[in-house]
Amino acid sequence: MHTSTTSTATLVPWALSDLVAATQGYWLNDKKPTGEVKRILTDSRHAESGDAFLALKGERFDAHDFVQQVAEKGCQIAIVERPLDIDICQLVVTDTRLALGMLGAFRRAQHTQLKVIALTGSSGKTTTKEMLGSILARKAPTLITRGNLNNDLGVPMMLLELRPDHEYAVMELGASHQGEIDYTSKLVQPHVAGIINIGTAHLGEFGGRDGICKAKSEIYGHVSETSIVPAADDYIDQIRQSVRTTKTLSFGEGGDVYASDIQLNPQSAQFKLHTPVGVQPVDLPFAGEHNVQNALAAAAFALSLNISLDDIVTGLEQAVGAKGRLNFIQKNDFLFIDDTYNANPTSMRAAGEVLAQQEGIRVMVIGDIGELGPTAAQQHYLLGRDLVSIRGLNFVVAVGEFAPATQEGARSTQYGKKLQAFLNQEQALPFLISLIETHQPQKMSFLFKGSRYTHMETLMADLMEKL
Repeated sequence: MHTSTTSTATLVPWALSDLVAATQGYWLNDKKPTGEVKRILTDSRHAESGDAFLALKGERFDAHDFVQQVAEKGCQIAIVERPLDIDICQLVVTDTRLALGMLGAFRRAQHTQLKVIALTGSSGKTTTKEMLGSILARKAPTLITRGNLNNDLGVPMMLLELRPDHEYAVMELGASHQGEIDYTSKLVQPHVAGIINIGTAHLGEFGGRDGICKAKSEIYGHVSETSIVPAADDYIDQIRQSVRTTKTLSFGEGGDVYASDIQLNPQSAQFKLHTPVGVQPVDLPFAGEHNVQNALAAAAFALSLNISLDDIVTGLEQAVGAKGRLNFIQKNDFLFIDDTYNANPTSMRAAGEVLAQQEGIRVMVIGDIGELGPTAAQQHYLLGRDLVSIRGLNFVVAVGEFAPATQEGARSTQYGKKLQAFLNQEQALPFLISLIETHQPQKMSFLFKGSRYTHMETLMADLMEKL
């Protein structure tokens, strides 16, 4: 068995001529370094001799300010968009952000044997990516998008990590504006690509689900072999119109790859996996109907690469969830479910259904959902209404600026008393402690979830410390 972490292969160094060819830059005052470049990096804290430091510029930062610092650390090259009066070889480019993309694309093009999969969607991207990585890494060394490196900066950074022994790359592509996925999928040049679903994440940026569908569908513009589509999605007709390949594979109800005999357990799921090449039972170590859908998507991507059904099933059964994605932590009589990595309205509801299956008194603790734009209050209102209506949830604790809107939604139902609202974590913690004291010695299950910026893992850790 191979995994993506056991390889001893190192990165291929960059020839100076390749750096220039990729970025279309020039050496300031013709001052060139000697030798090769070990790696290209954007974080000045890790710079050392042999590196090329690429100075990115954002709205609130400018890495050109750190070039002096990397020079002092022994770094001989800086890739900059404005010349600096510093003793370091400078490769001057028009735009360092675009130069990063060009370097990533250059490295990708050098790996002609590599099979690349690109995937996007409103929710489930990370879990599907981990499942697919588990399937492929059993076969050969596989590069898998780390963390949230899925935007116009993160994708080329991942491509810079390609090594000669990689046979597969699983690239997660995110979108916060129109055109971003068109840009990143052009960089990765996928053989197989597809959308997992069209949900309500980033509603604010796209002005509605039609805009989200349009942005995500850009992924189909650069596929060379097979397009993967979600058969049961309510945007399937629009999605199919964006597909340009003759080969497509659909997953979900009514698709080429689908599930039957689904059995949802508190921390796992069983189902029969139906594919064009046969049917097999799967014992999935993930909870929730939504994760069965993610597994179907992963199976469809793998099938399009001619991975055998046996290998797909083994990979799914051995997959491990990403940190902060429905991780189950048992402490005495208390179950804590850490789902704090991120949140959108669809994944919040799915998490509520998972919690409803657990033992004892079930408490869902939610932070605000970001990036919903003008619809934020309304979306939180609907979320409050829906969460308290899930049978089996005893308490919902909403924390943050939109907690009052969530509470208003809860009160529009007969279950309004289930939900308590707090503006911050400091106010919520005493209430959670009192819940535990009130229900001793019963078993209790807590699920924590919120958008990344809400840091709901902090509240979870604070509560666990009190036990």
